[in-house]
Amino acid sequence: MTHNDGLDALRMRAQHLLPTAAADAVLADKLARIAVASDFAIDTLARQPELLARLTHDDGAEAAAPPVLAPEHRSDWAGQLRRYRTAESTRLIWRDVLGLDEVDATLAGSTRLAETCLQVALAALEAEFAQRHGVVRSRGDDGREGAVQRLVVFGLGKLGGEELNFSSDVDLVYAYEHDGGALSGSSDGPRPLDAEHYFARLGQQLAKLLDEVTADGFCHRVDLRLRPYGNAGRVAWSFAAMEQYFQREGRDWERYAWQKARPVAGDLDAGARFLETLRPFVYRRYLDFGALDGLRAMKAAISAEVARKELADDIKRGPGGIREIEFLVQALQLIYGGREAELRDRHLLPALQALVAARRVSAQAGAMLAQAYRFLRRLENRLQMLRDAQTHALPESPEDRARIAVALGYRDWPSLREALDRQRAYVMAEFDALLAPRRRRNAPDALTAYWRALPEGGDSAVLGEAGFIEAGNADAMLRDFARSPGVRGLSDSARARLDRVLPALLQAAAASSESMLALRRLLALLHNVLRRSAYLALLDEQPAALARLVEAVTHSALLAERLAAYPLLLDELLDARVAGPLPGREALHAACAAVVQGDDADAEAVLQALNEVRQALSFRIAMALRDGRQTAVDSAQQLAWLADGVVMRVLRLAEHEVAAAHGRVAGARFAVLGYGSLGGEELGFGSDLDLVFLYDAPHAGESDGAHSDGARPLEAARWFARLAQKVVALLGAVTGAGRLFDVDVRLRPDGAKGLLVSSLASYRDYQRERAWTWEHQALVRARFVAGDAALGEDFEQVRAQTLAIERDRAALNADVVAMRRRMRAELDRSDAATFDLKQGEGGLVDLEFLLQALVLGVARGHAALLAPRNTPGLIDVLHGTEVFDADTAAALREAHATLLARGLDCTLDRRPRRVPLDPALAVARAAIRTAAQARGLDFDTLQPPA
Repeated sequence: MTHNDGLDALRMRAQHLLPTAAADAVLADKLARIAVASDFAIDTLARQPELLARLTHDDGAEAAAPPVLAPEHRSDWAGQLRRYRTAESTRLIWRDVLGLDEVDATLAGSTRLAETCLQVALAALEAEFAQRHGVVRSRGDDGREGAVQRLVVFGLGKLGGEELNFSSDVDLVYAYEHDGGALSGSSDGPRPLDAEHYFARLGQQLAKLLDEVTADGFCHRVDLRLRPYGNAGRVAWSFAAMEQYFQREGRDWERYAWQKARPVAGDLDAGARFLETLRPFVYRRYLDFGALDGLRAMKAAISAEVARKELADDIKRGPGGIREIEFLVQALQLIYGGREAELRDRHLLPALQALVAARRVSAQAGAMLAQAYRFLRRLENRLQMLRDAQTHALPESPEDRARIAVALGYRDWPSLREALDRQRAYVMAEFDALLAPRRRRNAPDALTAYWRALPEGGDSAVLGEAGFIEAGNADAMLRDFARSPGVRGLSDSARARLDRVLPALLQAAAASSESMLALRRLLALLHNVLRRSAYLALLDEQPAALARLVEAVTHSALLAERLAAYPLLLDELLDARVAGPLPGREALHAACAAVVQGDDADAEAVLQALNEVRQALSFRIAMALRDGRQTAVDSAQQLAWLADGVVMRVLRLAEHEVAAAHGRVAGARFAVLGYGSLGGEELGFGSDLDLVFLYDAPHAGESDGAHSDGARPLEAARWFARLAQKVVALLGAVTGAGRLFDVDVRLRPDGAKGLLVSSLASYRDYQRERAWTWEHQALVRARFVAGDAALGEDFEQVRAQTLAIERDRAALNADVVAMRRRMRAELDRSDAATFDLKQGEGGLVDLEFLLQALVLGVARGHAALLAPRNTPGLIDVLHGTEVFDADTAAALREAHATLLARGLDCTLDRRPRRVPLDPALAVARAAIRTAAQARGLDFDTLQPPA
């Protein structure tokens, strides 16, 4: 009999299910297609005739209501569940084969079916257990018994990921929240059980009710082997015991397994809480390239099994199969998910999309992998739908092959096989590429042999041949490093990584322009990461990170110091966002605001996390500047915006702490003002922050003024002084990630002798009545940074009124010139060979004084001058108001950019901001000097004030 004859026979068999001989041809065609695809579905329709009528009615669009497991019909529970599962499975086949559902919907439907059966079965068993053994209650902090505890059923694998295939088993782990509340720690019924045995027996009964084969078949196969210690471990675990197990003995494969974990039955809320506590076990805080070792081990074991059992045609475990796509996506999630929460999706296709959005996977690769995944999962389902068998192997029978091919819309088996081979070849290529980086990079054999011979052996001539000019000094440093306790104490696996990484670093350092400098800085960094295997793994697995590391430490002492002090920044070398566009103002503020949301009770944790965010973002800005991907002006502005975000978050933390001790002042407002380079949005790397604090409260300054409403109330002025002190202290607090910022508050009214925080009224009076000209100059760059926005607007009014005061131009110029000459005499560090970029003649401060004098002189007639704070903005507005002509404005913009860039370069390399004179500096200085002198401002200290 030919294949076509066999398919015709199957179609004829389906005709017997038609309700009448005159049944319509459309239904007959549907049944014929189902018959080709699934013996299981045809058998189910024969056993449950009413099911065909339901499917005919709406093509199975709606799932059936789950069965009610009544206690009086205990003996029929298994049959009810099995008949329900076979009917619903047939509905899924109907919709899949007839093209009514995509494969994603079929997988989701299989998942919902399993969840429903689990939840219905567990609820019935819980009621039965309560009659026989009572319930287990939690114990409160006061020793009294609390709420009833329920079993928590975690679904792992494809059940957890909501991508269950048609005839899959379900991977379950049983847990419970507490060990029990009664004095005996047992349930409270007539036949009490301790919590562990209570929930273990309940779980075993649940597995039996679903898994046991009866006359009606099975409901779902249950696999409990993913619990701690597998089959040797207890059946049900308390949360505390599970957490302790994962902390002490959790293995790489369990991290993969628990990535997809999800509470599917029982106490879902308790399960969700436990998974949150388990997140640090699954997702590390750093880029976790060590996860690839676990992946390699698992893949090697699977490959050995495939070879041993000849499973090359297994579309799940074989080459280019479903498992490789899952491993690829999950490995990238583990590597990057600790830092990027958006990647922690337990669903494979959304996780793949997130990886594409984060640029961890190219858009083309993501699309191809998603296509391959859907193709393989659809084929997997059809293999299982044929006879409800848990199989992943391509059929050997010619008839089965023809049935699968035709049902999937292919002409014949060779056509399907050709399409399958194309998909698997692509998956294999992508998967191998993930594991390949280590194999693609090898240091020269001579350097590898030299390093492994240290500290006693090794020939320093090898270093000279590699490119180290001072080979002897390099050799001495490397021998000292090899003798260090940190290297000698490494585990075998960590030493193996170091033996691969260090020769590659030597090769890269030797090729750099400053080989000895690079080597010295790299060894300092390695000393700090030897005990942190994740960072060695990153450098071992990713040659791109290693190359960028050498570049960074060679050209920037600041980056080298920060990498050595805070190895977490090594992650930034591989972060795809480093090479992309830098975040803008709102994104920088949001990144700081999101730090430890809603948990200001732990100030240390907030400051640590905020410091890590600041370090990472400022490092990213530094790398963009060093790589020439953005200008110094843009970098300085971003650093100021980042500082704004830090101050906002610290203010929130400070308010929480002061309010906890003293309550709050009703109707009061507080604002933080940024002066100097922060106000002017021209912050440097490592700059301190010039801050001024304002408050406004009902009846401020009066003896009967407002007080806070806490247990230890303070009058408003003291409350806000305490708040300002707290802000300064928190910004300067030392954490494991360093301190946030040094703060300078000397620019407040009356300077160091004045109050730390000023009321709005006193600040207004001071600016109008007592402030010096230089204080009005400082006000040109001042801006609202954090706090109450309405008070910020009030400050803007005070600032605008102050800057617009009518002034005698000659007296103004005399004041500005006198102050500038005094500053230069005290602060200018220029000499015959070098120029002080900030304080030197024609330097940045000269430009600032020029712009400030012009704003104070003409702002009364030009309101537009009140808006900008940064130097480019002020130059543009002065040009727009015809104070500067186009040539002068262009020359000053260029001069500012040149000086700022040189200054940031010095900061990045930890050099004083003094540089040798050159033609570009001469042009910049001349532009500033000429513009100042043309407007009556001669800052040259060699001439007496006018």
